[in-house]
Amino acid sequence: MAGTFVIAQGGGPTAVINQTVVGAVLEVRKKHPGARVLGARHGVRGVRDGDYVDLTDMREDQLRLIGRTPSAALGSTRDKPDAAYCELVLQGLQKAGADAFIYIGGNDTSGTQQILTDAAGGKIAFVHAPKTIDNDLVENDHTPGFISAAEFVAGAFLSVDLDFRALPGIYVGIVMGRHAGFLTAASAAWRIDGDSGPHLVYVPERAFSVDRFIEDVKATMDRHKRCIVAVSEGVSTADGRSLVETIVGSDKVERDAHATSSFPAATSTALSNKHWPRSCPASAPASMHSVTCHAATSEQSARSTRRKPSMPVPSPSVWLPRAAVRWHCNMTAAKPYSGKCR
Repeated sequence: MAGTFVIAQGGGPTAVINQTVVGAVLEVRKKHPGARVLGARHGVRGVRDGDYVDLTDMREDQLRLIGRTPSAALGSTRDKPDAAYCELVLQGLQKAGADAFIYIGGNDTSGTQQILTDAAGGKIAFVHAPKTIDNDLVENDHTPGFISAAEFVAGAFLSVDLDFRALPGIYVGIVMGRHAGFLTAASAAWRIDGDSGPHLVYVPERAFSVDRFIEDVKATMDRHKRCIVAVSEGVSTADGRSLVETIVGSDKVERDAHATSSFPAATSTALSNKHWPRSCPASAPASMHSVTCHAATSEQSARSTRRKPSMPVPSPSVWLPRAAVRWHCNMTAAKPYSGKCR
């Protein structure tokens, strides 16, 4: 079978989402010589509107250059199609003569492919190519997107730790990952020694306790005179409620399309004003009297992409997945300052 293959990208771009496009195109050529390959611009929106880039005859060296290029080369979309939207997408695929539709993306993308599969009645093959920085798919060592994101997180916390060695205080970095702690665990991958941050790591697979958090921070401050904390955006308390809900109330919580609570702003304010004990030495910097709460995409994180020239950095493709698993929630219960998952 030669046929026509349509490829599209959806959701947030990762550093390797173009690699999946290139891999798919090259495999189609290998297994189906003579097949036509169309790249839809901006995900399913391009399929719906008939907006395609013909990748059929693009030279392999050009394709491989695209694979090493950041962002989503075909353009992406945040559209979350319902049944009516998917009907328009299906009509677009039929008009293009598609025999298969390969859609690269995360949760919403897989949902779209399921709707299209049900509606097509077996006339078109629908393939979901996973792209998730959360690394939350079973039977995988790591998913495309996780390694590059984990490298960024590890570098960000390395940079933050070096900053706070110079200006001691408390830093709480909120790390993406929703209900999976792999990215948060990766924050510890490039710790230099036992004195390095992050000193505390909290993952969603374990119940979060504000009281224990405060005690952990106090113990870490006593030992290191600074405290770097990595907290997953999806942490929840023992009753299953998200941390931010327990602090500000469910009526004040903003949620995204996946019903995930908005953590950083509300929680940083609440921890700073309500829960942090004001018992720091009078001579301590102001940052020690409250919790400094940042998302992991802060200016310091952006600066962290500049590699420290004297720092030996293992190959992320080999080392980071094992590091993430090693620091993940399967660890035994940790004591304050162990650097293990909380």
